[in-house]
Amino acid sequence: MSEILIQNADTVLTMDATRRELHGADVLLRGGVVAEVGQGLSTTGRVVQAKGCVVTPGLVNTHHHLYQTLTRAVPGGQDALLFGWLKTLYPIWARFGPEEMFTSTQVGLAELALSGCTLTSDHLYLFPNGSRLDDTIAAAAEVGLRFHPTRGAMSIGESAGGLPPDSLVENENAILEDMIRVVDAHHNPAAGSMLRVGLAPCSPFSVTRDLMRNAALLARDKGVMLHTHLAENDEDIAYSLAKFGCRPGQYAQDLGWTGDDVWHAHCVKLDATEIDLFARTRTGVAHCPCSNCRLGSGIAPVRAMRDARVKVGLGVDGSASNDAGNLMAEARQTMLLQRVALGADAMSAREALEIATLGGAQVLGRPDCGALEVGKRADLAIWDVSGVESAGSWDPAALLLAGPTRVRNLFVEGRQIVGDGQMLTIDLPRVVERQNHLARRLMA
Repeated sequence: MSEILIQNADTVLTMDATRRELHGADVLLRGGVVAEVGQGLSTTGRVVQAKGCVVTPGLVNTHHHLYQTLTRAVPGGQDALLFGWLKTLYPIWARFGPEEMFTSTQVGLAELALSGCTLTSDHLYLFPNGSRLDDTIAAAAEVGLRFHPTRGAMSIGESAGGLPPDSLVENENAILEDMIRVVDAHHNPAAGSMLRVGLAPCSPFSVTRDLMRNAALLARDKGVMLHTHLAENDEDIAYSLAKFGCRPGQYAQDLGWTGDDVWHAHCVKLDATEIDLFARTRTGVAHCPCSNCRLGSGIAPVRAMRDARVKVGLGVDGSASNDAGNLMAEARQTMLLQRVALGADAMSAREALEIATLGGAQVLGRPDCGALEVGKRADLAIWDVSGVESAGSWDPAALLLAGPTRVRNLFVEGRQIVGDGQMLTIDLPRVVERQNHLARRLMA
Protein backbone atom coordinates (compact mmCIF):
# COMPACT_ATOMS: atom_id res chain seq x y z
CA MET A 1 0.00 0.00 0.00
CA SER A 2 1.19 3.51 -0.80
CA GLU A 3 2.03 5.74 2.17
CA ILE A 4 2.12 9.50 2.66
CA LEU A 5 3.75 10.99 5.75
CA ILE A 6 2.68 14.49 6.80
CA GLN A 7 5.82 15.39 8.74
CA ASN A 8 6.70 17.84 11.51
CA ALA A 9 3.50 19.91 11.62
CA ASP A 10 3.62 22.75 14.13
CA THR A 11 0.24 21.55 15.43
CA VAL A 12 -2.09 18.66 14.64
CA LEU A 13 -5.66 19.27 15.80
CA THR A 14 -6.94 15.70 15.92
CA MET A 15 -10.62 16.19 16.90
CA ASP A 16 -10.38 12.72 18.44
CA ALA A 17 -12.32 11.65 21.54
CA THR A 18 -10.09 13.73 23.83
CA ARG A 19 -9.50 16.56 21.30
CA ARG A 20 -5.73 16.05 21.45
CA GLU A 21 -3.46 18.76 20.07
CA LEU A 22 0.01 17.51 19.13
CA HIS A 23 3.02 19.75 18.45
CA GLY A 24 5.91 18.89 16.14
CA ALA A 25 3.80 15.95 15.04
CA ASP A 26 3.31 13.64 12.07
CA VAL A 27 0.34 11.94 10.42
CA LEU A 28 0.88 8.75 8.41
CA LEU A 29 -1.66 7.92 5.70
CA ARG A 30 -1.85 4.41 4.30
CA GLY A 31 -4.38 2.81 1.96
CA GLY A 32 -6.88 5.63 2.30
CA VAL A 33 -6.93 5.71 6.11
CA VAL A 34 -4.99 7.31 8.96
CA ALA A 35 -2.38 4.72 9.98
CA GLU A 36 -0.55 6.62 12.77
CA VAL A 37 -0.59 9.99 14.50
CA GLY A 38 2.37 11.01 16.66
CA GLN A 39 5.94 12.24 16.74
CA GLY A 40 8.96 10.84 14.94
CA LEU A 41 7.07 8.68 12.45
CA SER A 42 8.83 7.32 9.37
CA THR A 43 7.89 5.94 5.96
CA THR A 44 9.37 4.52 2.79
CA GLY A 45 6.70 6.42 0.85
CA ARG A 46 6.15 10.07 0.07
CA VAL A 47 6.91 12.75 2.65
CA VAL A 48 5.05 16.07 2.80
CA GLN A 49 6.76 18.64 5.02
CA ALA A 50 4.34 20.52 7.29
CA LYS A 51 6.68 22.75 9.30
CA GLY A 52 5.03 26.13 9.76
CA CYS A 53 1.61 24.52 9.30
CA VAL A 54 -1.44 23.42 11.26
CA VAL A 55 -3.03 20.12 10.24
CA THR A 56 -6.74 19.50 10.76
CA PRO A 57 -9.25 16.91 9.66
CA GLY A 58 -10.89 17.83 6.37
CA LEU A 59 -13.85 20.15 6.81
CA VAL A 60 -17.37 18.81 6.20
CA ASN A 61 -20.10 20.78 4.40
CA THR A 62 -23.60 19.62 5.33
CA HIS A 63 -25.72 21.84 3.08
CA HIS A 64 -25.12 23.26 -0.39
CA HIS A 65 -26.88 23.96 -3.68
CA LEU A 66 -23.90 23.62 -5.99
CA TYR A 67 -25.82 24.59 -9.13
CA GLN A 68 -26.22 28.10 -7.72
CA THR A 69 -22.58 29.04 -8.33
CA LEU A 70 -23.84 30.20 -11.75
CA THR A 71 -26.14 32.77 -10.17
CA ARG A 72 -24.10 34.75 -7.66
CA ALA A 73 -25.03 38.36 -6.89
CA VAL A 74 -28.03 38.41 -9.25
CA PRO A 75 -29.65 41.89 -9.40
CA GLY A 76 -33.14 41.83 -7.95
CA GLY A 77 -32.22 39.16 -5.46
CA GLN A 78 -29.35 40.90 -3.71
CA ASP A 79 -31.51 42.60 -1.08
CA ALA A 80 -34.52 40.29 -0.85
CA LEU A 81 -35.82 38.04 1.90
CA LEU A 82 -36.03 34.30 1.25
CA PHE A 83 -39.33 34.06 -0.61
CA GLY A 84 -38.69 37.15 -2.75
CA TRP A 85 -35.17 35.95 -3.47
CA LEU A 86 -36.52 32.60 -4.66
CA LYS A 87 -39.10 34.27 -6.93
CA THR A 88 -36.27 36.22 -8.58
CA LEU A 89 -34.04 33.18 -9.14
CA TYR A 90 -36.53 30.48 -10.17
CA PRO A 91 -37.01 31.77 -13.75
CA ILE A 92 -33.22 31.85 -14.26
CA TRP A 93 -32.71 28.34 -12.89
CA ALA A 94 -35.48 27.12 -15.22
CA ARG A 95 -33.09 27.76 -18.13
CA PHE A 96 -30.38 25.43 -16.78
CA GLY A 97 -29.48 22.16 -18.46
CA PRO A 98 -27.01 19.31 -17.89
CA GLU A 99 -23.97 21.42 -18.82
CA GLU A 100 -24.89 24.15 -16.35
CA MET A 101 -25.35 21.56 -13.61
CA PHE A 102 -22.03 19.86 -14.35
CA THR A 103 -19.91 23.01 -14.62
CA SER A 104 -21.43 24.85 -11.67
CA THR A 105 -20.90 21.76 -9.51
CA GLN A 106 -17.22 21.60 -10.44
CA VAL A 107 -16.73 25.28 -9.62
CA GLY A 108 -18.53 24.92 -6.30
CA LEU A 109 -16.58 21.81 -5.32
CA ALA A 110 -13.26 23.44 -6.21
CA GLU A 111 -14.14 26.46 -4.09
CA LEU A 112 -14.95 24.16 -1.19
CA ALA A 113 -11.74 22.17 -1.63
CA LEU A 114 -9.63 25.31 -1.56
CA SER A 115 -11.26 26.21 1.78
CA GLY A 116 -10.28 22.84 3.30
CA CYS A 117 -13.45 20.82 2.65
CA THR A 118 -13.07 17.08 1.96
CA LEU A 119 -16.69 15.90 2.31
CA THR A 120 -19.75 17.76 1.08
CA SER A 121 -23.43 17.19 0.67
CA ASP A 122 -25.47 18.79 -2.10
CA HIS A 123 -29.20 19.50 -2.29
CA LEU A 124 -30.40 19.52 -5.91
CA TYR A 125 -34.16 19.95 -6.08
CA LEU A 126 -34.84 21.12 -9.65
CA PHE A 127 -34.12 19.28 -12.89
CA PRO A 128 -34.91 21.48 -15.91
CA ASN A 129 -34.22 20.61 -19.54
CA GLY A 130 -33.01 17.06 -19.02
CA SER A 131 -30.81 17.74 -15.97
CA ARG A 132 -30.27 14.82 -13.58
CA LEU A 133 -28.52 14.22 -10.29
CA ASP A 134 -26.09 12.16 -12.33
CA ASP A 135 -24.66 15.38 -13.82
CA THR A 136 -23.43 16.54 -10.41
CA ILE A 137 -22.17 13.07 -9.49
CA ALA A 138 -20.04 12.98 -12.65
CA ALA A 139 -18.62 16.42 -11.81
CA ALA A 140 -17.70 15.36 -8.26
CA ALA A 141 -15.95 12.22 -9.50
CA GLU A 142 -13.53 14.40 -11.48
CA VAL A 143 -12.88 16.86 -8.65
CA GLY A 144 -12.29 14.10 -6.12
CA LEU A 145 -14.19 15.24 -3.01
CA ARG A 146 -16.16 12.78 -0.91
CA PHE A 147 -19.74 13.44 -2.04
CA HIS A 148 -23.20 13.09 -0.50
CA PRO A 149 -25.67 14.44 -3.08
CA THR A 150 -29.39 14.36 -2.34
CA ARG A 151 -32.19 13.87 -4.83
CA GLY A 152 -34.42 16.82 -4.04
CA ALA A 153 -37.80 17.70 -5.49
CA MET A 154 -40.54 20.30 -5.82
CA SER A 155 -44.10 19.27 -6.63
CA ILE A 156 -46.37 22.25 -5.76
CA GLY A 157 -46.20 24.97 -8.41
CA GLU A 158 -47.68 28.45 -8.48
CA SER A 159 -50.98 27.27 -9.95
CA ALA A 160 -51.47 25.02 -6.91
CA GLY A 161 -50.57 27.73 -4.40
CA GLY A 162 -46.85 26.94 -4.19
CA LEU A 163 -43.86 29.21 -4.61
CA PRO A 164 -41.96 27.75 -7.63
CA PRO A 165 -43.18 28.19 -11.22
CA ASP A 166 -45.05 25.22 -12.64
CA SER A 167 -42.22 24.57 -15.10
CA LEU A 168 -39.90 23.57 -12.24
CA VAL A 169 -42.14 21.12 -10.40
CA GLU A 170 -42.45 17.40 -11.05
CA ASN A 171 -45.09 14.70 -10.73
CA GLU A 172 -44.73 13.01 -7.37
CA ASN A 173 -44.82 9.46 -8.70
CA ALA A 174 -42.04 10.36 -11.15
CA ILE A 175 -40.05 11.90 -8.29
CA LEU A 176 -40.25 8.73 -6.22
CA GLU A 177 -39.31 6.58 -9.21
CA ASP A 178 -36.22 8.66 -9.90
CA MET A 179 -35.28 8.61 -6.22
CA ILE A 180 -35.25 4.82 -6.44
CA ARG A 181 -33.19 4.97 -9.63
CA VAL A 182 -30.45 7.25 -8.29
CA VAL A 183 -30.10 5.35 -5.02
CA ASP A 184 -29.89 2.01 -6.81
CA ALA A 185 -27.42 3.40 -9.37
CA HIS A 186 -25.09 5.40 -7.13
CA HIS A 187 -25.44 4.92 -3.36
CA ASN A 188 -22.54 3.14 -1.65
CA PRO A 189 -23.20 2.55 2.08
CA ALA A 190 -19.78 1.00 2.81
CA ALA A 191 -17.33 2.51 5.27
CA GLY A 192 -14.97 4.77 3.36
CA SER A 193 -17.55 5.36 0.63
CA MET A 194 -16.79 8.24 -1.72
CA LEU A 195 -20.46 8.53 -2.75
CA ARG A 196 -23.66 8.28 -0.77
CA VAL A 197 -27.06 9.49 -1.93
CA GLY A 198 -29.87 10.95 0.17
CA LEU A 199 -33.49 11.93 -0.46
CA ALA A 200 -34.45 15.57 -0.03
CA PRO A 201 -37.86 17.05 -0.90
CA CYS A 202 -37.06 20.74 -1.03
CA SER A 203 -39.19 22.26 1.73
CA PRO A 204 -42.61 22.13 3.39
CA PHE A 205 -43.81 24.91 1.08
CA SER A 206 -42.84 23.22 -2.20
CA VAL A 207 -44.02 19.59 -1.76
CA THR A 208 -47.07 17.83 -0.33
CA ARG A 209 -47.38 16.01 2.97
CA ASP A 210 -47.73 12.80 0.97
CA LEU A 211 -44.37 13.26 -0.73
CA MET A 212 -42.65 14.06 2.56
CA ARG A 213 -44.15 10.95 4.16
CA ASN A 214 -43.46 8.69 1.17
CA ALA A 215 -39.88 9.93 0.83
CA ALA A 216 -39.28 9.07 4.48
CA LEU A 217 -40.67 5.58 4.00
CA LEU A 218 -38.56 5.10 0.86
CA ALA A 219 -35.40 6.35 2.55
CA ARG A 220 -35.81 3.90 5.42
CA ASP A 221 -36.48 1.06 2.98
CA LYS A 222 -33.31 1.93 1.04
CA GLY A 223 -31.18 2.73 4.09
CA VAL A 224 -30.35 6.30 3.02
CA MET A 225 -30.58 9.66 4.80
CA LEU A 226 -33.24 12.38 4.58
CA HIS A 227 -32.69 16.11 4.18
CA THR A 228 -34.80 19.26 3.73
CA HIS A 229 -35.05 22.94 4.68
CA LEU A 230 -36.81 23.71 7.96
CA ALA A 231 -37.67 26.72 10.13
CA GLU A 232 -35.46 29.00 8.04
CA ASN A 233 -37.05 32.37 8.83
CA ASP A 234 -40.20 34.06 10.13
CA GLU A 235 -41.98 33.57 6.79
CA ASP A 236 -41.30 29.85 7.07
CA ILE A 237 -42.83 29.69 10.57
CA ALA A 238 -45.88 31.72 9.50
CA TYR A 239 -46.45 29.44 6.50
CA SER A 240 -46.27 26.33 8.67
CA LEU A 241 -48.72 27.71 11.24
CA ALA A 242 -51.17 28.88 8.57
CA LYS A 243 -50.94 25.84 6.29
CA PHE A 244 -50.38 22.97 8.72
CA GLY A 245 -51.61 24.35 12.03
CA CYS A 246 -48.31 23.58 13.78
CA ARG A 247 -44.70 24.64 14.01
CA PRO A 248 -42.10 23.09 11.65
CA GLY A 249 -40.71 20.72 14.28
CA GLN A 250 -44.12 19.17 14.89
CA TYR A 251 -44.72 18.96 11.13
CA ALA A 252 -41.43 17.10 10.71
CA GLN A 253 -42.14 14.72 13.58
CA ASP A 254 -45.64 13.90 12.32
CA LEU A 255 -44.31 12.89 8.90
CA GLY A 256 -41.40 10.74 10.09
CA TRP A 257 -38.78 13.43 9.54
CA THR A 258 -36.90 13.11 12.83
CA GLY A 259 -34.21 10.60 13.72
CA ASP A 260 -30.53 9.79 13.41
CA ASP A 261 -30.95 9.46 9.61
CA VAL A 262 -32.40 12.98 9.16
CA TRP A 263 -30.78 16.39 8.99
CA HIS A 264 -32.48 19.72 8.41
CA ALA A 265 -30.95 22.86 6.91
CA HIS A 266 -30.99 26.27 8.65
CA CYS A 267 -33.31 25.74 11.67
CA VAL A 268 -32.86 29.42 12.51
CA LYS A 269 -36.23 29.64 14.25
CA LEU A 270 -36.31 26.42 16.26
CA ASP A 271 -37.81 26.99 19.70
CA ALA A 272 -36.85 25.20 22.94
CA THR A 273 -39.40 22.42 22.40
CA GLU A 274 -38.08 21.72 18.91
CA ILE A 275 -34.47 21.76 20.10
CA ASP A 276 -35.41 19.19 22.74
CA LEU A 277 -37.16 17.09 20.06
CA PHE A 278 -34.07 17.13 17.84
CA ALA A 279 -31.83 16.23 20.78
CA ARG A 280 -34.02 13.29 21.85
CA THR A 281 -34.34 11.92 18.33
CA ARG A 282 -30.72 12.55 17.28
CA THR A 283 -31.92 14.70 14.36
CA GLY A 284 -29.14 16.74 12.76
CA VAL A 285 -28.92 20.42 11.79
CA ALA A 286 -26.96 22.09 8.99
CA HIS A 287 -26.15 25.60 10.23
CA CYS A 288 -25.64 28.14 7.40
CA PRO A 289 -24.59 31.40 9.09
CA CYS A 290 -23.49 33.48 6.09
CA SER A 291 -26.59 32.68 4.04
CA ASN A 292 -28.80 33.34 7.07
CA CYS A 293 -27.15 36.76 7.39
CA ARG A 294 -27.37 37.51 3.66
CA LEU A 295 -31.12 36.75 3.58
CA GLY A 296 -31.80 38.44 6.92
CA SER A 297 -33.18 35.22 8.37
CA GLY A 298 -31.69 35.64 11.83
CA ILE A 299 -29.15 33.96 14.12
CA ALA A 300 -29.70 30.24 14.68
CA PRO A 301 -29.64 29.07 18.33
CA VAL A 302 -26.47 27.04 17.85
CA ARG A 303 -25.32 27.46 21.46
CA ALA A 304 -28.63 26.12 22.75
CA MET A 305 -28.52 23.25 20.25
CA ARG A 306 -24.98 22.28 21.22
CA ASP A 307 -25.76 22.50 24.92
CA ALA A 308 -28.74 20.17 24.35
CA ARG A 309 -26.45 17.78 22.40
CA VAL A 310 -28.15 18.29 19.05
CA LYS A 311 -25.89 17.22 16.19
CA VAL A 312 -24.81 20.43 14.40
CA GLY A 313 -22.68 20.78 11.28
CA LEU A 314 -21.96 23.69 8.96
CA GLY A 315 -23.27 24.46 5.50
CA VAL A 316 -22.28 27.17 3.08
CA ASP A 317 -25.72 26.94 1.43
CA GLY A 318 -26.12 27.97 -2.19
CA SER A 319 -23.77 30.43 -3.80
CA ALA A 320 -26.75 32.51 -4.86
CA SER A 321 -27.51 33.32 -1.22
CA ASN A 322 -24.08 33.35 0.37
CA ASP A 323 -22.52 34.20 -2.21
CA ALA A 324 -19.31 32.33 -1.44
CA GLY A 325 -18.47 28.69 -0.79
CA ASN A 326 -15.70 28.99 1.80
CA LEU A 327 -16.27 26.64 4.71
CA MET A 328 -13.59 28.23 6.91
CA ALA A 329 -15.46 31.52 6.55
CA GLU A 330 -18.63 29.75 7.71
CA ALA A 331 -16.84 28.41 10.79
CA ARG A 332 -15.59 31.88 11.72
CA GLN A 333 -19.04 33.38 11.13
CA THR A 334 -20.59 30.70 13.34
CA MET A 335 -18.28 31.70 16.18
CA LEU A 336 -18.86 35.42 15.69
CA LEU A 337 -22.65 35.25 15.51
CA GLN A 338 -22.95 33.24 18.71
CA ARG A 339 -20.74 35.84 20.39
CA VAL A 340 -22.84 38.70 19.01
CA ALA A 341 -25.97 37.07 20.38
CA LEU A 342 -24.67 35.71 23.68
CA GLY A 343 -21.31 37.26 24.57
CA ALA A 344 -17.63 36.79 23.79
CA ASP A 345 -17.41 33.52 25.73
CA ALA A 346 -20.34 31.90 23.90
CA MET A 347 -18.18 29.95 21.45
CA SER A 348 -14.44 29.41 21.06
CA ALA A 349 -12.50 29.17 17.83
CA ARG A 350 -11.76 25.52 18.56
CA GLU A 351 -15.40 24.63 19.15
CA ALA A 352 -16.42 26.25 15.86
CA LEU A 353 -13.71 24.27 14.07
CA GLU A 354 -14.98 21.11 15.77
CA ILE A 355 -18.46 21.82 14.39
CA ALA A 356 -16.90 22.25 10.93
CA THR A 357 -15.15 18.87 11.06
CA LEU A 358 -16.36 16.27 13.54
CA GLY A 359 -19.78 17.89 13.86
CA GLY A 360 -20.43 17.75 10.14
CA ALA A 361 -19.32 14.13 9.91
CA GLN A 362 -21.75 13.20 12.70
CA VAL A 363 -24.61 15.00 10.93
CA LEU A 364 -23.94 13.12 7.67
CA GLY A 365 -23.70 9.77 9.42
CA ARG A 366 -19.96 9.37 8.77
CA PRO A 367 -18.24 7.99 11.90
CA ASP A 368 -15.31 7.17 9.59
CA CYS A 369 -14.63 10.86 8.92
CA GLY A 370 -14.17 14.13 10.82
CA ALA A 371 -11.14 13.28 12.99
CA LEU A 372 -7.45 12.41 12.67
CA GLU A 373 -7.12 9.11 14.52
CA VAL A 374 -6.08 5.61 13.53
CA GLY A 375 -8.62 3.93 11.29
CA LYS A 376 -10.43 7.09 10.18
CA ARG A 377 -10.41 8.02 6.49
CA ALA A 378 -7.33 9.88 5.24
CA ASP A 379 -9.11 13.21 4.77
CA LEU A 380 -7.02 16.13 6.03
CA ALA A 381 -6.17 19.76 5.44
CA ILE A 382 -2.80 21.48 5.85
CA TRP A 383 -2.91 25.20 6.67
CA ASP A 384 0.19 27.36 6.24
CA VAL A 385 0.38 29.62 9.29
CA SER A 386 3.71 31.20 8.32
CA GLY A 387 2.08 33.88 6.16
CA VAL A 388 0.68 37.33 6.72
CA GLU A 389 -2.72 36.12 8.02
CA SER A 390 -1.12 34.53 11.08
CA ALA A 391 1.80 36.91 11.53
CA GLY A 392 2.02 37.91 15.17
CA SER A 393 -0.44 35.25 16.34
CA TRP A 394 0.37 33.81 19.76
CA ASP A 395 -1.82 30.77 19.05
CA PRO A 396 -1.65 29.79 15.36
CA ALA A 397 -3.84 26.74 16.10
CA ALA A 398 -6.73 29.14 16.72
CA LEU A 399 -7.17 29.26 12.96
CA LEU A 400 -10.53 31.03 13.04
CA LEU A 401 -9.10 33.99 14.94
CA ALA A 402 -5.95 34.62 12.91
CA GLY A 403 -5.26 32.28 10.08
CA PRO A 404 -5.66 31.56 6.40
CA THR A 405 -9.02 30.63 4.91
CA ARG A 406 -7.38 28.97 1.91
CA VAL A 407 -5.76 25.58 2.39
CA ARG A 408 -2.19 24.77 1.32
CA ASN A 409 -2.68 21.03 0.81
CA LEU A 410 -5.78 18.85 0.87
CA PHE A 411 -6.03 15.06 0.89
CA VAL A 412 -9.17 12.98 0.37
CA GLU A 413 -8.94 9.22 0.90
CA GLY A 414 -5.17 9.73 0.82
CA ARG A 415 -5.30 11.33 -2.64
CA GLN A 416 -3.96 14.88 -2.96
CA ILE A 417 -6.61 17.23 -4.30
CA VAL A 418 -4.95 20.59 -3.56
CA GLY A 419 -1.21 21.31 -3.62
CA ASP A 420 0.38 24.66 -2.78
CA GLY A 421 -3.04 26.26 -2.86
CA GLN A 422 -3.90 25.02 -6.37
CA MET A 423 -6.39 22.42 -7.59
CA LEU A 424 -4.59 19.32 -8.87
CA THR A 425 -7.49 17.25 -10.19
CA ILE A 426 -9.13 19.62 -12.67
CA ASP A 427 -8.01 22.49 -14.89
CA LEU A 428 -9.69 25.15 -12.76
CA PRO A 429 -8.95 28.19 -14.97
CA ARG A 430 -10.57 26.40 -17.91
CA VAL A 431 -13.60 25.43 -15.79
CA VAL A 432 -13.97 29.00 -14.51
CA GLU A 433 -13.80 30.31 -18.07
CA ARG A 434 -16.59 27.93 -19.08
CA GLN A 435 -18.63 28.91 -16.02
CA ASN A 436 -18.41 32.61 -16.88
CA HIS A 437 -19.44 31.86 -20.47
CA LEU A 438 -22.51 30.00 -19.22
CA ALA A 439 -23.34 32.85 -16.83
CA ARG A 440 -23.17 35.39 -19.66
CA ARG A 441 -25.44 33.18 -21.73
CA LEU A 442 -27.98 33.08 -18.89
CA MET A 443 -27.81 36.86 -18.53
CA ALA A 444 -28.57 37.27 -22.21
